Amino acid sequence: MKPNTPPASLTHEEFRRVFDEWYKPVRNFIYYRCGDMELAEDLVQDSFIKLWENRDRLDRNTMKAYLYKIAQNNTINYRKRQQLFFKFQRRGANDRDFDTPEKLAEIAEYEEKLQAVIANLPDGGREVFLMNRLEDLTYQEIADRLNLSVKAIEKRMSKVLKIVRDQLGVDI
Repeated sequence: MKPNTPPASLTHEEFRRVFDEWYKPVRNFIYYRCGDMELAEDLVQDSFIKLWENRDRLDRNTMKAYLYKIAQNNTINYRKRQQLFFKFQRRGANDRDFDTPEKLAEIAEYEEKLQAVIANLPDGGREVFLMNRLEDLTYQEIADRLNLSVKAIEKRMSKVLKIVRDQLGVDI
């Protein structure tokens, strides 16, 4: 293959072989990190979907490492979303009355919306948002970690906060 020639796309048959060979090891890899087999099953499927979506850009020599990296990132992102969810839940628990079924239904609906909004944030924005809100990192610390400028971090965070405000109707 010439240096500037893009890699050949992974065929359906090749993908099937990769899936059959690596499904269980990758699932176990995720399971060891999260301790929940059902969650591991979901995340490994998401990992293979992402692998399939990127099949045109895959280097067959590094495909296994790429798959494990996807699985690791999926697990980390899931944990971050859960931490953020619990953080918002704790924040709201202090000033809510949980006695009525209407309030409980309202809280459940808000929690679903919050999870959906976070899941649908653009990848770069979601990463910045979670680093700032979960890890309490400053924009400078995030910029250093991601090798970006502080202005780029500010811009991403501004876009994400606008999305959250527009979709949830709250300022966070």
